[in-house]
Amino acid sequence: MTLIYKIVAAQAWRDALARGVFSGAAVDLADGFIHFSTAAQVEATAAKHFAGQDDLLLVAVEEKDLGGKLVYEASRGGALFPHLYAPLPTRLAKSASPLKRRADGAHDFSGLLE
Repeated sequence: MTLIYKIVAAQAWRDALARGVFSGAAVDLADGFIHFSTAAQVEATAAKHFAGQDDLLLVAVEEKDLGGKLVYEASRGGALFPHLYAPLPTRLAKSASPLKRRADGAHDFSGLLE
């Protein structure tokens, strides 16, 4: 099993649960796909795009469940990042865990990544 991760504002995920589908955050909608990160990439993603933010969730999704709408494309520094070119059915989330911050302010991924 290969999990990929999406950092989501908790309220946005609650809204998506009510609809049964997550269409993406503002940046996803602007870019035309939902940005995901691998386990190796997600901590840097949090530091770059979510620094200082609270009330976030780390949503884990099984890569194979997304089918052909998931494409790995070059992004930050040429690294290949998973991009979903479709809305995400919330039922596909394997988990949606609170993403707390450590005393130093960085997000704490302890026990959240596979």
